[in-house]
Amino acid sequence: MRSPMPNAPIARREAATDPYHWLEQRDTDEVLDYLKAENAYLEAELAEQAPLREALFEEIKGRIRETDLSLPTPWGPWLYYQRTTAGDEYPRHYRCPLPADGSLTVDESAEQLLLDPNALAGDGYLSLGAFTTSPDHNLLGYSLDTAGDEIYQLFVKDLRSGTISALPFDDCDGSLTWANDSQTLFFTTLDDTHRPHQLHRHRLGESTAELVFEESDGRFFLSCYRTSSERQLVLLLGSKTTSESWVLDADTPQGEFTCLAPREEGHEYYVDHGQLDGAWAWLIRSNQSGINFALFQASEQQPTRTHWQQLIGHDPQRMLEGVSLNAGAFILSLREGGLPIIEVHPRGAAPYPVQLPDAAYSLHVQDSLEFTSPVIRLRYEALNRPAQVRQLDLCSAAQKVLKQTPVEGPFDADAYESRRLWASAADGTQVPISLVARREVLAADQPAPLYLYGYGAYGECLDPWFSHARLSLLERGFVFAIAHVRGGGELGEAWYRAGKLEHKENTFGDFIACAEHLIAAGLTSPAQLAISGGSAGGLLIGAVLNQRPELFAAAIAEVPFVDVLNTMQNPDLPLTVTEYDEWGDPNQPEVYERIKGYAPYENVLAQAYPALLAVAGYNDSRVQYWEAAKWVAKLRATRTDNHLLLLKTDLGAGHGGMSGRYQGLKDVALEYAFLLKVLGLV
Repeated sequence: MRSPMPNAPIARREAATDPYHWLEQRDTDEVLDYLKAENAYLEAELAEQAPLREALFEEIKGRIRETDLSLPTPWGPWLYYQRTTAGDEYPRHYRCPLPADGSLTVDESAEQLLLDPNALAGDGYLSLGAFTTSPDHNLLGYSLDTAGDEIYQLFVKDLRSGTISALPFDDCDGSLTWANDSQTLFFTTLDDTHRPHQLHRHRLGESTAELVFEESDGRFFLSCYRTSSERQLVLLLGSKTTSESWVLDADTPQGEFTCLAPREEGHEYYVDHGQLDGAWAWLIRSNQSGINFALFQASEQQPTRTHWQQLIGHDPQRMLEGVSLNAGAFILSLREGGLPIIEVHPRGAAPYPVQLPDAAYSLHVQDSLEFTSPVIRLRYEALNRPAQVRQLDLCSAAQKVLKQTPVEGPFDADAYESRRLWASAADGTQVPISLVARREVLAADQPAPLYLYGYGAYGECLDPWFSHARLSLLERGFVFAIAHVRGGGELGEAWYRAGKLEHKENTFGDFIACAEHLIAAGLTSPAQLAISGGSAGGLLIGAVLNQRPELFAAAIAEVPFVDVLNTMQNPDLPLTVTEYDEWGDPNQPEVYERIKGYAPYENVLAQAYPALLAVAGYNDSRVQYWEAAKWVAKLRATRTDNHLLLLKTDLGAGHGGMSGRYQGLKDVALEYAFLLKVLGLV
């Protein structure tokens, strides 16, 4: 056994099955003192990097246009937009009258400030949840989280008088949905496990709200939204594997919701309302005919399942991820070969795919604008290309870049090369890797420092994205790579299912295979390889560190879900029951043993580990702070190395870290300084 690092906090170890269970005693002096000691230890160990951290912060900040105007969005008689100002943590929200020529030109002399989060935040945490203008444009509904626990207070601002009213409701999830009368709001409240479970109907001016719906099944989350046509409201109930939709005419908000298809285990369907061939209709994306989903239609008058007619059939090679509706077209969001594809189906014309310039990229419909608009907006970016908002003319297929996220200072996208590689997993499955580096780094054909990121859960896709901050690593000779492991959704629903429940080990094996491939290809070496992941991606990092620690030199785990077994055995914790569909129910003996076999906290061994930085949020309602704290405590007591082991707990933040754009940059600067230190690159 190695001796502890000087001044490293050593957590009290109890003679119990879970020796660090006491760290779950929130708000006790002993727990807070330990977390503060870990924070102080981190600052002491990284004290020499303080100038580097500040330099990195200024460097990253210097690439970001601090004072900027967002792309205005037309709606009714107004243009809505945001403005960022140097020195401010949050953007301000504005609107101005829509120019007579229909252009996007902002008239600052006539603009109206809708909301200034900077004035609301002070020096504390602030997260803006809902931000929604009433259909008559006279009222603004918004919600605020001031602790990071994702519990919101609801507000309504009269945009004519400036009067702000706090709605007298507690335990809200932050969502707000207007009915067409601009006087009725629907909102959702949380149960004791932080699950959205009740939908309420509130008429402005009244002190109470009517309970519309309550979901008793702990696996199902409840939400409410307006359809594309703005003529209907949808109450959506969804678990990880099953969904159910209820609909209500937005013009009659006091009416009763109608169920389109009663839930059946394994049947997922999602609905929207618009026009097909000039008639009002429902479009339903459903997996009833195959796991990659198909598209169905139903008339407005007969929306229930017995009247659904197939519009686009199931394709085993293409995942139908979403549908956007417009008066002149419906737009499919597809995924094929690991890449997102947008396919437009104009009314009365042949469908066509959207053409794009890069081989690996991120793409989605950002805004379908008003229902009658002849154009929509797409968001497009790549590892070496800053995000663009592209306007697509639905009839002509013509594209126009309306705005590209600026990079201040010298920047040339062509100086960086993006590649797509494939690694072979142990079972022969080909796992995609996206990477980017300066061209001369790749041309040198020498191992380089490499930052490998992964997630692999819930069917989420890690499509390549651009990062201003990442340039600070690339300019220092790093390669950045994303491992698109099973458990994500990059290659469709089957890819997701192959990395969950009894197949979860595939996620870890895929990530290790990607690391081995990058090393074998000569792109990096174990002494230069750093890995990172957050939340369920933190579970991934913890698992691979236990299994193959010698492959890596450093790791960063953000709000890591590492105490999986204990958390999944506690149904009183937020989200546990609904997570059974992702990880399994450990009350079943075979599931218990399966989770126990890979849970990072349970499998810490007396072996050498890479340098590690773990980050937690004290108010995190999704992954409790103690998961990282217990994991670090057990690692410190068990490992056989003297590598740097640090725990940072944001005592005033939640799952997403500290709020505010500058604080976020400081957090990135700390992580990069940690990597440069432990990789010997300072």
